[in-house]
Amino acid sequence: MEAISGTRGVRRSWRGIERWFGRMASRHGRAATFAYEFLCFGVKQASACLFGGLMVALLLASWRWYPAGAPLARYDFITLAAVGIQIALLASGLESPREARVIALFHVVGTLMELFKTAVGSWIYPEPSLLRLGGVPLFSGFMYASVGSYIARAWRLFDFRFTGHPGFGPTVALALAIYLNFFSHHYLPDARLLLFAALGWLFRRTWVHYRIRRVHRRMPLLLGFALVALFIWLAENVGTFSRAWLYPAQRHGWSMVPWAKLGSWLLLMVISYVMVWALHRRGADGGRKPPAGLHFPACTYPSPPAEATHVPEGLHDRRFRP
Repeated sequence: MEAISGTRGVRRSWRGIERWFGRMASRHGRAATFAYEFLCFGVKQASACLFGGLMVALLLASWRWYPAGAPLARYDFITLAAVGIQIALLASGLESPREARVIALFHVVGTLMELFKTAVGSWIYPEPSLLRLGGVPLFSGFMYASVGSYIARAWRLFDFRFTGHPGFGPTVALALAIYLNFFSHHYLPDARLLLFAALGWLFRRTWVHYRIRRVHRRMPLLLGFALVALFIWLAENVGTFSRAWLYPAQRHGWSMVPWAKLGSWLLLMVISYVMVWALHRRGADGGRKPPAGLHFPACTYPSPPAEATHVPEGLHDRRFRP
């Protein structure tokens, strides 16, 4: 409790400092205000990526400095370190129990996919370990959980609102179809093109409204999916470079992960997004109240202007009920 209280005190101090810098920037014109808001955007993104960034850093550091002859295998060290990171984030208040549940769910879903994919030879984990299921070291689930952690934290930090959003049923159906296709395309025709078309049609009118400081700005949600998929692809290149896992073409020497994998990560983003929504959804069937910002406003309201204006009050007061 003392650690959490201390974290809250730091946050209050930071908000005071942030307001002071904001006032100073506003006195120096639009360019200074833009630069400061861009800096705040970067700080929030870094905070949202906290768990994922620590995991990527752990992969690189263990590849570079972990002793080859250590009694504890490198993969087992990564697994235990990931658990330690989770405990530290929870104890310090930097991660909420709800976000920890997101990570746990993603760990299970990701590990199930890993068990199948490694069995059919899609990729391998070349190093030995004790903490594993079949050919899958347990740290692999934390890599999927990093995506869920990012979405949940970004949703809270940027106070997401949505307009033109499809209902819960169609999005769940699409996510299930995507997940099943990751398995079935090894034995049946790949439905990926149909899934891309369904994704584009379903979210063609969806805008996400995000708040960096005091006002909400907007962007197409599909563009947000694509940008996050790009950064996941970059992180996957780091993971394969550090030999945390390898694709068949990389067994005899590292090469960049194929660009085609961007499509896979885009589809996986939809699964991740729907899972976070399901955990935080508010409705008669769930009866669970989500934390601030983790909800959908009514899609009947018009989108706010693209320029820096406040989101209409109705967009805050009414909830989207699929």
